[in-house]
Amino acid sequence: MTNGEGRSLRAALYTRVSTEEQAADGFSLDAQLNKLKSYCKLQGWEIAGVYCEQGQSGRDTKRRPQYQKMMSESDSWDVVLVYKLDRIHRNSMNFARMLEELDKKGKEFCSVQDNFDTGTAMGRFVRDVTERIAQLESEQTGERVKQAMDFKKAMGGIVSRLPFGYTKKQNTAVTNDEQAFVVRAIYRMVDRGFSVDDIVKYLDKGEVPTSNGQRWRRSTVYNILKNPIYAGYINRGGVYIQANMPAIIEKELFESINGPIATKIERK
Repeated sequence: MTNGEGRSLRAALYTRVSTEEQAADGFSLDAQLNKLKSYCKLQGWEIAGVYCEQGQSGRDTKRRPQYQKMMSESDSWDVVLVYKLDRIHRNSMNFARMLEELDKKGKEFCSVQDNFDTGTAMGRFVRDVTERIAQLESEQTGERVKQAMDFKKAMGGIVSRLPFGYTKKQNTAVTNDEQAFVVRAIYRMVDRGFSVDDIVKYLDKGEVPTSNGQRWRRSTVYNILKNPIYAGYINRGGVYIQANMPAIIEKELFESINGPIATKIERK
């Protein structure tokens, strides 16, 4: 096989063993390297470089100096050659990212044991399928993370900076009495006909502190008025669920300003 310019492919030989595999039969660095050299001889490929990773995990490429060195020297080779797929990646997303990077560089990938070669039609097909699977896995991971965050919010767990009116105590959100008083005052002022501008002026004139020490803004007050967490609920995609963190105002007061939410409540 040639690189399209009439000369044989230049191969980057990559071998790896993790600590627990040091003594495993067939996975030693020397055993892998011998198989790769034999494969190159059979294919008529030139060995452009040898990159041996000893005692490194297959999950994090940032902690593999030989892998990083090999990818930085991509101008010197045409194809990455490994004995088995799991020698270079154990994670399908990382594998797909590597294939995408190689494709952009115009490089190929080949695994001896798995009979996987992106230089062939079947290899390119498998590469495309792998990339689709990795994309699906990424999207599903994102969905699971969002669901976990929503659940943690509903259970009162802290996933990010807490809203004004709450503080952290033993990894649980509890009310901050001084800030909670301000939240209740904001809602009651609006309920009595005060505008957001009026409230901002009142808070600034009274030198009421914000959570970050900045001046009060219309957007800050508006966000407090629209956040159902103060009534004991969180909004998940337009559906309200009860949160296990303390309410600061009555649900009726929140509804008087934002409209009814009772018909949207989803019980856990």
